[in-house]
Amino acid sequence: MNYKLEDLEVYNLSEVISDKIWEIVMNWDYFAKDTIGKQLCRASDSISANIAEGYGRYHFKENKNFCYYSRGSILEVKSFLRKSKNRKLISNEIYEVLHSDLQIIHLKLNAYIKYTGKKG
Repeated sequence: MNYKLEDLEVYNLSEVISDKIWEIVMNWDYFAKDTIGKQLCRASDSISANIAEGYGRYHFKENKNFCYYSRGSILEVKSFLRKSKNRKLISNEIYEVLHSDLQIIHLKLNAYIKYTGKKG
């Protein structure tokens, strides 16, 4: 069976969270956007971007490596979200929701990595 990138749940979830983060950051003042906001958006965008790049490689080992980059981006986003919460840019409630979403993405990405490892 042929799967498309858009069939991967982990990819779709990572697209959703990066859009959520974008909407949040767009409401920040210039200084916050220009410093932590840009980094947060880039890191969240790179979760799905690396999944996509790896998926397009067609070699399981390369796909796996890009998934590792994506996993690193998840941890980077978690770090920037903590900073955003500590600096009062996001509420504790928003932090908890986004952190929970990232945990789910992290688990699903680990499962996808395990699955691709069995193919290669």
